[in-house]
Amino acid sequence: MDDSRTDAAPADLVIFGDVVTMDDAHPRAQAVAVRGGRIAAVGTRTDIEALIGSETRIADVGDGCVLPGFIEPHGHPLEEAIVLGPAVVDIRPVTMPDADDVVRAVHDAVRTAGAAGASLNGWDPLLQKGLPEPSRDWLDAAAPEHPLVIMHNSGHVAYFNTAAATAAGLDRDTPDPVGGSYGRDAAGELDGAAYEVPAVLAVAGRAMSVGDDFPALLAAECARLNAAGITTIGEMSFDPRMRPALTAIAASGALTTRLRLYEMSTPELATDAVPGEGDDLVRQVGVKVWSDGSPWVGNVATSFPYLDTAATRALGIACTHGHANYTGEQIHHISSAYFAEGWQIACHAHGDDAITMVLDAWERMLRENPRDDHRLRLEHVGAMRPDQFRRATELGVTVSIFVDHLHYWGDVLVDDLFGNEHGSTWAAAGSALAAGQRFSFHNDGPVTPANPLRNIHDAVNRLSPSGRVVGPEERIPVQAALRAQTVNAAWQLRSEDHVGALFPGAFADLVVVSGNPLDVDPTTLVDLQVLATVFEGRTVYGRLG
Repeated sequence: MDDSRTDAAPADLVIFGDVVTMDDAHPRAQAVAVRGGRIAAVGTRTDIEALIGSETRIADVGDGCVLPGFIEPHGHPLEEAIVLGPAVVDIRPVTMPDADDVVRAVHDAVRTAGAAGASLNGWDPLLQKGLPEPSRDWLDAAAPEHPLVIMHNSGHVAYFNTAAATAAGLDRDTPDPVGGSYGRDAAGELDGAAYEVPAVLAVAGRAMSVGDDFPALLAAECARLNAAGITTIGEMSFDPRMRPALTAIAASGALTTRLRLYEMSTPELATDAVPGEGDDLVRQVGVKVWSDGSPWVGNVATSFPYLDTAATRALGIACTHGHANYTGEQIHHISSAYFAEGWQIACHAHGDDAITMVLDAWERMLRENPRDDHRLRLEHVGAMRPDQFRRATELGVTVSIFVDHLHYWGDVLVDDLFGNEHGSTWAAAGSALAAGQRFSFHNDGPVTPANPLRNIHDAVNRLSPSGRVVGPEERIPVQAALRAQTVNAAWQLRSEDHVGALFPGAFADLVVVSGNPLDVDPTTLVDLQVLATVFEGRTVYGRLG
C-alpha cells in the first residue's frame, strides 16, 4: 500500500472484494477502507486489514464487484421527482407500452382529477403504436370542462385542451416565446400543441410546481437513483425558484444523491448565482441552453431528411430535415453572455446541422473570450458525425451521449425515421472514442429510467429492441463505457476531485454490482444487478456483504 495514499487510523468501514477503482494510477484492488464518509485507503486485503479497529464495520461482497458510485451527468431529478409523483399520471412507454392502455389512462385521469385538471406524462406514438392524434378537438372531447395536459415522452412537446389554454392565459394572440412555439391551425387558432421548454412550461407549469410534498417526492427520486447505483446526478433544467425548497431538503440530510445544477438560460441572460455556488452535496456548475429539439417529434436540424414512412407521415415530418429552435447568432449571443461570467455551458443538440451551428457559435465565442479548461458540453448528440467529434475535441468541447436511445428506439431510428445510413450510426460512441472525446452517457430521466449498467451494455453491444446490432462499428470496449458513467461524467460535472473514482480523499460513494463488468461476457452486462449503493459510507440501497 502506498503510504502517501492513506494514514494508519482505524477505518469506520472496510469492504473486501473485487474493486475496480477507475483510478488510472491504481486500477484494481482487493479492499477499500472508509473513514468519516471518505475513502481512507484502497489496496490489497493485507494492506486494508491493518486499518481494522474494534469499531470498524467489515463487509465482504463475495463474488460482487465494488465500483465508484455511478454518475448520471444529464438528468432532470427535480422534474422527475414531480412527474413520477401522484399529481402526474405516468404513461411513458416503459410503464405503459400499449396505446389502448394509454387512452384509457387519459380518460381515467380526467374522471379522477375533476375540476383540478389532469396531467399525464410520457405520450410516445413511435413506441405506443396506434395512439390517436392528440389534436385540440380530441383533447376537448376527452376533457370538455376541465384542464387536460399531456406531455410527450421527450419533454419537448405538451398537448393541451381549451380549458388548459384558458387556465394558462393562452389564446390566438399569445406570441410564441423565444426558443418555443405554439401549434396553430389554418385560421391561426391554437391547435393544442406547445413546443419546447418555454411553451411547454407555460401550459404544464401548474403540474410542475413545488408543493409541501416535494421533500418526500425528492427522497423517492433519490431512492430510485440509488437503486440504479447512482450517487451523483446533473440537474440539467434547474429553475432557481426551486432553490429554497432544495436548500431546505439538503440541510435536512434527506439527499442521498449529489446534485450538480445547470440553470436554464432566460431571456434576461442572467442568473443570481455564481459559478460553483454551493457545496459538495449541491452545487451550481453551469447553464443549460438549447439548439434544436427531439428526433421523435421532428424538430432536430439534420443535413439528411426523415424517411417517407407511415410513422413520419403520421407525425407530419416525412421527407423534412427538421429544424432548429434557435439560430446560430442566438446560440452565440446566449452562450456568450453566460460564458463571460465564468459559466460552463451545456447545449442540447441532436441533429448534425444543429451541432455544426453550435460549434460555429462556440468557436467564435472562444476566439472572442478565450478560456482554458472551459468544458463546454454538447448534450445527446444523436446524429453527430465523426468529423464533428474531432472538431469538438479540437475546441475542447465535450459530449454526453444519450446511448439508451438504441435500447428503446434503435429499430425506430433505422426503419421509421432515418434509414440504415443515418439511423444505425445514432449515438456514435465509437466515433467519439476515436476522436479522443472524454464522453459520458446519460438517460435524460424521466425520458428513460436511469440505468447506467444498461447504458454500458448499450454502448458495448448496440442492440435494438428486435435484437439487431445497430452500427456495429460504433461499439466500444467495456472499459471505455465504464469511464463514461464514472470518471468522465465526474469530470464533465467539474467534480473529479471528489467523485468518479476510488482514491484516498474521495467521498465514499460506491456501488456494488453482482459481477465485474470487465470480466463478464459483454453480452451479459445488462444482466448485472446493483446489490448495494453506499453514499458517504452509508448504505442507502441494498446491503453490504
